[in-house]
Amino acid sequence: MSKAVAHTPMVQQYLRIKAEYPDILLFYRMGDFYELFFEDAQHAAGLLDITLTQRGESGGEAIPMAGVPVHNLEPYLARLVKAGESVAICEQMGDPNAAKGPVERKVVRVVTPGTLTESHLLEERANNFLAAVVPDREERIWGLAALDLSTGRFTVTELDSGESLGGEVTRLNPAEIILPEGHALPEAMSATYSDRVQLRPAWSFQEETAREYLTEQFGTRDLSAFDCEGLSAGIPAAGALLIYARETQKGLLPHLRALVRERTGEAVVMDAATRRNLEIDRTLSGEGSTHLVGVIDRTVTPMGARLLRHWLNRPLRDIEALRLRHQAVGSLLEGGRFVEMREVLDRIGDMERVLTRVGLGSANPRDIKSLEESLAALPEVRIALERHDSPRLARLSAALPPQDEWVNHLRRALVDQPPATVRDGGFIRAGFDEELDALKDVGDNAGDYLVRLEAEEREATGIDNLKVAYNKVHGYYIEVSKSRLDRVPERYIRKQTLKNAERFVTPDLKRFEEQALSAAERALAREKALFEELMEALRADLTTLQPLAHVVAEVDVLACFAERAETLDYVQPEWTEDQSLTIREGRHPVVERASSEPFVPNDLNLHNRRRMLLITGPNMGGKSTYMRQVALITLLAHAGSYVPAAEARLRPVDRIFTRIGARDDLASGRSTFMVEMTETANILHNAGPDSLVLMDEIGRGTSTFDGLALAWASAERLAESNRSWALFATHYFELTDLADRLSGVANVHVSAREYGERVIFLHTVQDGAADRSYGLQVGSLAGLPGPVIERARDLLEELESGAVTPSHEPGNPQPTPQLDLFSTAPDPVMERLRELDPDDLTPRQALQLLYELREQAEGRKP
Repeated sequence: MSKAVAHTPMVQQYLRIKAEYPDILLFYRMGDFYELFFEDAQHAAGLLDITLTQRGESGGEAIPMAGVPVHNLEPYLARLVKAGESVAICEQMGDPNAAKGPVERKVVRVVTPGTLTESHLLEERANNFLAAVVPDREERIWGLAALDLSTGRFTVTELDSGESLGGEVTRLNPAEIILPEGHALPEAMSATYSDRVQLRPAWSFQEETAREYLTEQFGTRDLSAFDCEGLSAGIPAAGALLIYARETQKGLLPHLRALVRERTGEAVVMDAATRRNLEIDRTLSGEGSTHLVGVIDRTVTPMGARLLRHWLNRPLRDIEALRLRHQAVGSLLEGGRFVEMREVLDRIGDMERVLTRVGLGSANPRDIKSLEESLAALPEVRIALERHDSPRLARLSAALPPQDEWVNHLRRALVDQPPATVRDGGFIRAGFDEELDALKDVGDNAGDYLVRLEAEEREATGIDNLKVAYNKVHGYYIEVSKSRLDRVPERYIRKQTLKNAERFVTPDLKRFEEQALSAAERALAREKALFEELMEALRADLTTLQPLAHVVAEVDVLACFAERAETLDYVQPEWTEDQSLTIREGRHPVVERASSEPFVPNDLNLHNRRRMLLITGPNMGGKSTYMRQVALITLLAHAGSYVPAAEARLRPVDRIFTRIGARDDLASGRSTFMVEMTETANILHNAGPDSLVLMDEIGRGTSTFDGLALAWASAERLAESNRSWALFATHYFELTDLADRLSGVANVHVSAREYGERVIFLHTVQDGAADRSYGLQVGSLAGLPGPVIERARDLLEELESGAVTPSHEPGNPQPTPQLDLFSTAPDPVMERLRELDPDDLTPRQALQLLYELREQAEGRKP
C-alpha cells in the first residue's frame, strides 16, 4: 500500500473494505466504472492490458489507479478468472446525490474460479467444481466434497488413500480446492493442483460447525437422510465447502437442496494415471478434442453434455442399472426413434444453470424466457418417452409432470424477445399488469402529444418551422430558428442556445415533462418489481423445477448413446457372470474416428484359464492401442453405452488400472522410472481378481537386467497373486516363457511383415509370441541417419551372437558370454528321461534306472 497518511474519506473507505480482502482484487464501484487502486491497480493493469493512471492525494504520494467500465465487466472478469484470480465486487449501495461524504459501498459477491455461475464465464458443456479436501488426524481417511455452484450438484465421499484421492480429484478436475490451514495435498497431486489451492481457517473444517451449517442449509435435524452420518472426514469437507460458497455469494444458496454421498464401491475405480492414459475427457497433451468425450458427446443440451462426462468419468458397477440403460438405448434405436427425441430436446435450454441463477437472484429476462420455452417442450418429451417399452424411460416419463401453469404465466409475463438485462426495462409484456400499462401509456402517448402541441404552437405563433422534440440530455423543448425569434411569445422560457436556433419550454410543456419522466421512472421501477416477484415465485418452486432438468439430461444422454450406436456401428454389450471377457472385432473408439485409414479390429478372449495376455510385437504395431481399446470398451459398457465391437460379453470389473507411457514428474522430484515404479506398485498392491489391468513396457527405465527382472517379477505377481484380468505388453522376449511356467498366462503378438528394408504393420493381434521387435526398421521409419542404422545392424549381429560388449571396430568383436537370468542349462536327468522308452525296460531295469537317476539328482544338489 501507499505510505501516504492523509487520505480522503473515499480512500479511507476503500482501505477499510480492502482490508477484509487482502489477497483478492477489489473492484470498487465509482459511477460507471469499477476502479482498482494501489497494488491491485498495478497487478490488474498488467493482466488486463488496461491503462494505469494515478489519483492525486493531498499530503501524500499519488495513488496508482486503473478501471474497467461497469457495462463491460464480463470480459474482464473472464480474463481474470482464467488467470486464476479472484475478484471482490464492491457496489454503491446508496444514492450518490443524497449521500453526505462517501456513498455507502458493500462487497456483494466474491468471484473465484470455483464459484462461477454466469454462463459467459463458464464452459457450457462441462461442470465447474469447487472441492474441499480434509484428512482425518492420522491422514488415513480423506474427506472430499465437491460443489458445482452453477448447477447445484453437491457430493461428498471418503477415501482410504492418497492414490484414491488423486483419482477422484483428477475425475472432478476442480477449478479451486480448499484445504485447512497447515495442510497440503498429497505430494503426487501437488504439482498439478497446488496453484488451485486456497487455505481456509481450521474452524470451518470442524465437524460440529460443518454439521450445523449443513443441517441449516437443508432444513434437517441431522444428515441421515443423505446417508452421511458417521463421515468423520466427509462432513467437515462438505461443511467447509458450504461455508466458503456462502461467503463468496454473500448469502444463502436456496438451490442447494441435497448432499449426495458417493461410495467408492458404486463405481469402477480409476486412479489418476489411468484417467490420464485413457484420455476420457482430456488428451495427454491437454489440447484438442481427440478424447473419448470428443467422440461420444453428441448431446443436444448442455445439461446432457455435463451428465455424459459424469457417466464416462464415473462408470457404474450396478449391473441392473446398466442393463436398464442399455435397454433404454436399444428402445430408442428401434426405428430411429431417437431422432424425434433429439429434435424435441434441441428446444430445451440449460435449465440447470438458469434455475441456479434464479436461486441466487442473478437470472436475467432472457434466462427466464429460456426457462419458459424449455418447460413448454417437456410435454412433447414425455409423449415421446411413453412410446417406448423400457422401464427406465417409463420412469423418466413419469418424472416429467406438465408445467402448464408456469408456462402460461411466464408466457403472459415476458415479451417474445426480452433484453439481456433489466436495466432499461422493456421485458414485461403489455396486458400483464394494469399499473405498468397505465404508466407506459403516458410515455407511449408522448409522441402524439408532441405532434399535437407542435401543430398548436405553429398556429398560435405563426412560426411555420417550429419544432417540438425530446432528447435524453435536455428533455422536452420547443426549437425556433434564429430567423424567427422575433415571433417568439413571452410565455416561452429560454432553455438552450444553439448556433442557428434557440430552444424554449413553456409551463405546460414542463408539467408534461415532469409527468412523462416520472411515469417512465415509475414504469421501470414497476417492471423491475414485477420481475423480482416472478423470480421469488420461481425460487419458491425450485424443489419442483430442478428435478426436471436432471430428467432431461438423462434422456439426452441415452438418446446420444443411441445416435452414436447407429452412426458408429456400436453393439449392446452382454453382461455375464462367467469368468470370462470376450470381445469380437473390438475397435478403439477414438483412434478409429481420428484415423484416415480403415481401423483393423481385434478380438479379446480371456477366461479363467487365460487371465493374462503377454503381448509382444514391434513398436508402432498397435500394442498400446489394443490395450486401451479393451479398457475403453469396458468403460463405455459400464457407463451404459453401446460399444465399438461386433460382439462383447463382459464380466463386471471393479477397477481399471493402466501403466502406459513414460513421463517425468520433475515438480515432485520423480524421474520417469520412479513414476513407472510408483504406478506399478499401486497396481500390484490394489488390483484384484475383478480388476482390469493394462501394463505396458514395465522396466524399460533402468538397465536391461534390472528392468527384465522387475518386469518378470511384476508379471508373476499379477498372474499368481492378484489374479487380475491383465494385458501385459513387453519388449522383453524372455517373458514369453511365463506362458509355459504359469497357469492362466498366454502369449499373443501384434503382427508385422518385412519387405526388404521396410516393415509393414498389420495391427492384427494373433496367438503366440512375436519373433522379433523390428526396432531397426522403426528407427529407419523415424528418420535416423542411414549410417546409424547400418552401425546398429552390425552391433545387433554381435549382440545376438553372444557378445555383451560389442567392439568399437566393426568385425573385431570381444566375445563375452551373456548371462541369461531366466533360462538354464539342459538338465541331464531330464535329458535321460526324455531319451528312454519305458516300454523297453524290464521291471528290474526300471528299478535300477530309478536309483541311478536319484543319485544323479542328489549329486547336483548344492
